[in-house]
Amino acid sequence: MNSIFKKNIIATLLLVSCFAISQNKKPNIVIIYVDDLGYGDIGINGAIGVKTPFVDELAKNGLNFSDAHSSASTCTPSRYSLLTGSYAFRNNAAILEGDAPLIIDTKKETLPKMLQKAGYKTGVVGKWHLGLGNGKIDWNKRVGLGPKEVGFDYSFLIPATGDRVPTVFLENQRVVNLDPKDPITVSYGTRIDGGYPLGREVPEMLKMHTDPYHQGAITNGISRIGHMKGGKSALWIDEKIPFVLSEKATDFINKEKENPFFLYFSLHDIHQPRIANKKFVESSTMGPRGDVIAQMDWCVGEITKVLKKQKLLDNTLIIFTSDNGPILDDGYVDYAIELLGDHKPGGKYKGSKYSVFEAGTRMPTIVHWPAKVKPGKSQALLSQLDLYASLADLVNQKIEKNAAPDSENHLSSWLGESQRGREFLLEEAYTYGLRMGKWKYIQPKDKPVPGWITQKFVDPGFRKEMQLFDLEKDPSEENNIAENHPEIVKKMEQKLQEILK
Repeated sequence: MNSIFKKNIIATLLLVSCFAISQNKKPNIVIIYVDDLGYGDIGINGAIGVKTPFVDELAKNGLNFSDAHSSASTCTPSRYSLLTGSYAFRNNAAILEGDAPLIIDTKKETLPKMLQKAGYKTGVVGKWHLGLGNGKIDWNKRVGLGPKEVGFDYSFLIPATGDRVPTVFLENQRVVNLDPKDPITVSYGTRIDGGYPLGREVPEMLKMHTDPYHQGAITNGISRIGHMKGGKSALWIDEKIPFVLSEKATDFINKEKENPFFLYFSLHDIHQPRIANKKFVESSTMGPRGDVIAQMDWCVGEITKVLKKQKLLDNTLIIFTSDNGPILDDGYVDYAIELLGDHKPGGKYKGSKYSVFEAGTRMPTIVHWPAKVKPGKSQALLSQLDLYASLADLVNQKIEKNAAPDSENHLSSWLGESQRGREFLLEEAYTYGLRMGKWKYIQPKDKPVPGWITQKFVDPGFRKEMQLFDLEKDPSEENNIAENHPEIVKKMEQKLQEILK
């Protein structure tokens, strides 16, 4: 009897211990970072002509934010800020060419490095566009500076963007399927003898036509920016990219299922060139742009499915968002403007990619964590910059001195426990915007608007006079009321200068 009693006590203690361990296990963290997806491009935010059931399911069972922002209205600056917790202007981070050097200081702490210290396995899958190497990349061996050096244990990358060479994948900083007898050469200046034909010279080879900027090397029937030679066996097929990236992302989850992990799943969709797989062609009424939104949604579904299969979904914090606002004409002729219909990519907000108006940085943002986050909506004013400090608090990890200088801890707001967000929020574009509650201030700019922006049917929001908007009354930023509120303008301009200095 005594022996049976002892066994029961031991079994009970083991169960309690296991329960305590499971309760204290750090959550897995998955950031799904979409490219060029506007606030209104998902069903839950009013999309017309395309369905996004998997994203909508995350919102239905999670927290949908209406005033969460990327740090900038273009891709490289936003990605830089997300991973460093620093405004992009502090490092002059701007859109990079495909052979640009790594712009993240490898000596400084980053979001993935911080999470590594907290015991996380870290992985990045998808678009990188933060530079690689030291400026003289040899694509035929391991690229020396990249994700590993900034805190990622595993990486599978599109080096820059889909419209830039080299059009090859890198796994752990080595080109995938490269034949050493067919080495890769890349140039963003001088033409390469014997390189791939150029779109400007043989347009009959193209699947879709482009503006003059994208008439460089042709691979897979699409002309890109830059010149390229070699690497034929390593070239990606655009139509297969979502499947390749989703497989690598789910493989990472399956491999690290026993550990707390951080996955930065950086989708290429819906960036140009918009080439949908046949599985998604005509899945929308908006042509290629709508089709790749549906394709993006499928990728999101692959992540939630594998998390469910591995019984990890309940304790996984999923953050779904985008790097900058929507763009219709961005270099390739895919009739996105003509086929738009009643759909509003930025929702009720004015602006787009490249713009300082609200739709340039106000992103579709969903937080899903069944074990912790209650379903609902949030109007908290938040920046992706704040994920660094907020996640550090979540995993009880101290941030190193001088790291993440601009990141604020708003964990309670990200988890829906508070509606209190930032007092001030900077919006970086080719000028600066500043939010303070309902107020939106735009700094005047004397320099002319870059011609290549206006060619894309974009109003970047630059004006020579100060602009102030009351977003509660005027969410589309139509009525400049700066003259009526000089005290608000003065306060916000002073705060902007404080940030910039």
